[in-house]
Amino acid sequence: MSIERPIHTAEILCVGTELLLGDIVNTNAAFLSQRLAELGIHVYRHTVVGDNPERLRNALEAAFAEADLVITSGGLGPTYDDLTKETVASFFHCPMEMHEPSLQAIRAYFERTGRVMTKNNEKQAMMPRGCTVFPNHYGTAPSLAVSNEEGTRTVIMLPGPPGELCSIFREEILPYLKRRRESVLVSKNIHIFGMGESAVETKIKDLMTESKNPTVAPYCKEGEVRLRVTAEAENETTAAEMCDGMIAKIRATEVGEFIYGVDVGSLEHAAVELLKEKKLTLACAESCTGGLISKRLTDLSGVSEVFLGACVTYANEAKEKLLGVRHETLEAFGAVSEQVAREMARGVRERLGADVGISVTGIAGPTGGTPEKPVGTVYLGISTQNGEEVRKLSLSSMRSRDYIRKVSASNAFDMVLKLV
Repeated sequence: MSIERPIHTAEILCVGTELLLGDIVNTNAAFLSQRLAELGIHVYRHTVVGDNPERLRNALEAAFAEADLVITSGGLGPTYDDLTKETVASFFHCPMEMHEPSLQAIRAYFERTGRVMTKNNEKQAMMPRGCTVFPNHYGTAPSLAVSNEEGTRTVIMLPGPPGELCSIFREEILPYLKRRRESVLVSKNIHIFGMGESAVETKIKDLMTESKNPTVAPYCKEGEVRLRVTAEAENETTAAEMCDGMIAKIRATEVGEFIYGVDVGSLEHAAVELLKEKKLTLACAESCTGGLISKRLTDLSGVSEVFLGACVTYANEAKEKLLGVRHETLEAFGAVSEQVAREMARGVRERLGADVGISVTGIAGPTGGTPEKPVGTVYLGISTQNGEEVRKLSLSSMRSRDYIRKVSASNAFDMVLKLV
């Protein structure tokens, strides 16, 4: 019987030649990393190996040079190349033996699903002697944990299908690991729009480099920056308070002006929540984004409380007929202009009876640009009863059409947050 010592560090080891070939996207590693972080267990590395016992054994040796825990996914099936259990058992010098409760559960699964159980499925009930077995209520392959006698090395083996792995982890592995942790990690995400990653780092470099607990790490995505603040403590309450203290320090810097929320998920979610709070409704008029603003809004459950609708007015005639943009304005300034963006926002607000109207018109490329209005020129308008504003974007013509559309939509939501 091995000793259950505390676990501090982990490696995720995904097994399957199909992963190396790119036939399957490895979502298991991301899920496991997130869950382990919540438990206060530091993930040092992700590794993928094919269905090869020698390479798997080498990967285990390398993992345990730094980690207390290795979590594997895959290789627990009934076929000849499913050798994760056998390789781990050999690694720990454990003989394999039939685990009768697992065999009965597998038989019951086949009976329940009306399928015929072939002889090779019995292989899934063979377990290393002395292991901890976790039942699988979603498939045929049970999960298990094996440790050395000193309890300094533990392998948890999970099935490869994400639907099985995620459910078993939540129901079985989570309680097992909670018994073997000494601290917890809590992370909070600061969402920033309107300031680039390099500028953010310049403003808070000292906080990022000098603070060890909590830590501050930047992540960049299209048009946005996310700062992840992570604290380790003996309980979640203390760790969360430590995160809040760091967030307050960051808000006090020049970065604070560009923070649109903490753990809000997205610009559109933050904008919708603000509109709900203010009891205001929204309508939008889109040209170059082609409905992307509306799509991002309607991806959110409950948005019907504030979002009335939209008009995708790609042609000038549609801008005139549906939004009331004046023909003279289009003739004088062109569809991509401050004046048209303003009239589009006002028109959609008035026609749909919304409190707030937003609009976007621009040149997403790769063609259509001119020296005066190159690709990446975008105008966004916002209109309320209390006033109107227009924002001009001059995005790089080297950017993709998709990027220009996404960043334009994000700016629309940022304008809602700023003006409302």
